[in-house]
Amino acid sequence: MENLMSLILDPLSLSIIVNFGIFLIVTLSLNLEVGIAGVPQFGRVLAVLAGALGAGSIAGRLMALYYGLPWGYEYTDIFTNLKVVEEMNRRLSSSPLESILMLLLALVIAALMGGAIGYVASYPAIRLREAYLGITLLAFGEALQTVVKYYDPIAGGTEGIMVPDVFRFVGAGQARFFFSSMVILAIALMIFVYLQLLLRSPFGRSLKAMRDMEIAARAFGKDIVKLRAQVLIIGGSIAAIGGALWTLYTMSLKAYTYTRVTWTFWPWAFMMLGGTGNNKGIVVGTFAFSTIRSLIFAYKTTLESFIPINPNWLEYILIGLTIVLIAMFRPQGILPERPELPLPRRRIEELRASQ
Repeated sequence: MENLMSLILDPLSLSIIVNFGIFLIVTLSLNLEVGIAGVPQFGRVLAVLAGALGAGSIAGRLMALYYGLPWGYEYTDIFTNLKVVEEMNRRLSSSPLESILMLLLALVIAALMGGAIGYVASYPAIRLREAYLGITLLAFGEALQTVVKYYDPIAGGTEGIMVPDVFRFVGAGQARFFFSSMVILAIALMIFVYLQLLLRSPFGRSLKAMRDMEIAARAFGKDIVKLRAQVLIIGGSIAAIGGALWTLYTMSLKAYTYTRVTWTFWPWAFMMLGGTGNNKGIVVGTFAFSTIRSLIFAYKTTLESFIPINPNWLEYILIGLTIVLIAMFRPQGILPERPELPLPRRRIEELRASQ
């Protein structure tokens, strides 16, 4: 038991847990839209950045307003922001209740903003299909990131802003690292359970019907437009929670860090590796990549002695190589989607026997 706790408390293990939790949330949201509903989503960064803005900028301003601190335009000024956030951290460190309320407020605002982004994205999804819709969503993500990066009043522009530390009340250093990692992991597992239940519901089966045979689903009375809008709203809300947790964990919000490579293409690679359409496969694929990424980051100084390239490029090479190899040799992923019965097999046999 003591050895297990030492392993969990190891900084490398906690780093893997944080990366796994955050990207599991984002990749599960992507799998819901792409793997389950068949919507070509190439703009995942859009909802992730919206969630980060909701938690880092809007929730932070509301907390500053609550404490009677500057919260308007001056909140994004780098010097004012540092002083305001430092004062908020001082007060949050002595108030667990206010810290938890701040965390919940940030997640709720992020989910609402992600849902709103999904609702807006559903309009082109009504008319566009396949690559056209994918490119449109990709453009939306790039547009939002560019606006946030160069328009200072939103989140400090290229300088970014600091974000209040909602985990400070447990202490600093290792205690905060451990507690925040466990919170992120717990939220990721709750979202996994929620999506598993969602997939077994009539709504989940309708999404699969829309994906597999849209014309047949429409013939059976399914409202395809409504289904597509609903799945984009749910997926956007979940992805936004991932973005919110990341900005709360890092205690900073810088728009240029929310790139399409990290928050769109990497989740695609995780999903393809694990198995598109299978949430359990998403867990496997995300954990494998998160572990490898954390190991590369932890040992990049050592790796410099053995490889002829900068180790920082290894993870990018790994992602690209994985996508190519999966597409060539195992397009279904490690754990491919399996048919699921709407009722337990025993119940189906009972119904068959009663006829």
